[in-house]
Amino acid sequence: MASWSEFAADEPRLADGIRLLMQQYGPGFGYLATVRADGGPRVHPVSPVITDDGLYCFVIDSPKRRDLERDGRYALHSFPPEESDDEAYVAGRARPVTDDATVARLALASRAAPHADWRLFEFTVDVAMLARREQSVGGTSGLASRPAVQVWLDPAGGAHQATRPVPTRPGRHHRCAA
Repeated sequence: MASWSEFAADEPRLADGIRLLMQQYGPGFGYLATVRADGGPRVHPVSPVITDDGLYCFVIDSPKRRDLERDGRYALHSFPPEESDDEAYVAGRARPVTDDATVARLALASRAAPHADWRLFEFTVDVAMLARREQSVGGTSGLASRPAVQVWLDPAGGAHQATRPVPTRPGRHHRCAA
């Protein structure tokens, strides 16, 4: 499981593209998928915090927080842009941040409500994906959308290694057109 900073050092352009989509409306905005106690999925909107040091999220006392505390697996998907169908996806494991200085620094920088019952989680990165759809002439409507997909897999072999969405060399992104 790589930290955000390790992933960004290995694939800076991919990390920048994901950051831009997650922060396209100012503060981070995306959908967090967690694993319920019965094994089913749970999806909630969240405001991820992306810094040079890591990918974080403040999570209030809620079912999604209990999911992360019990089973740290997560998937984070960007909110769709208004002008395109571009998308970003990151998956890995969430772990509570216990360093008080880090929590205080990120709470101040993110303007996290001081009286809310939240906990800060850091998200590691096993898989990162960025899909950009370029418009081209053709098809029945005159415009066709061709996705350009980049995928990064943790070279250390994270938990998702057996279910890789696109075959690729570990630690390198893969571009494909569908």
